[in-house]
Amino acid sequence: MTVPLDRHYLVELQVSAERVSQLRRIIAAHLRHWSLELHIRPVCRAVEELLTNVQRHVGDDNTCVLELRWSGRHLTVSVSDNGAEMPRLLHEGGGLSRVMALSDSWGTCRTAEGKVVWFTRYAQEPQHIALVPLPPLPGVREFRRTPALVADFPMAETAQADAPAQAPALV
Repeated sequence: MTVPLDRHYLVELQVSAERVSQLRRIIAAHLRHWSLELHIRPVCRAVEELLTNVQRHVGDDNTCVLELRWSGRHLTVSVSDNGAEMPRLLHEGGGLSRVMALSDSWGTCRTAEGKVVWFTRYAQEPQHIALVPLPPLPGVREFRRTPALVADFPMAETAQADAPAQAPALV
């Protein structure tokens, strides 16, 4: 499957505290552009965990690659680095435990240069749905003003007498 270029983002970086906050803003901008606003907070938190792990376990001097890929159904985020040590899931609530809690699936993979840690979130392309009024709740009375009659609004002087009257547009 080919992913359109506007649904793919890749950056190579050296991890530092400043870069992590910059990447959070960049990722949020991409997710907004892709109309995935509901995923900004969990994705940014999970990415922050992965990048912090790179900084903590691989070191500041090494580079890593962050990649976002959205298929229209699933958002996949991966961070690859050149560290030899594979990450472990600890049950203390941070690191991969947090990534696991913020994602639908996650995993690790050893590469020739080091490793890749990735996670996915189900992120269906937003559908534009026409809003339909909901029926009233049982036992709840709705109070509405009666609509003004068309006759209550004066017609424009230039309107023809035999033309049907129209209600003014609501703004």
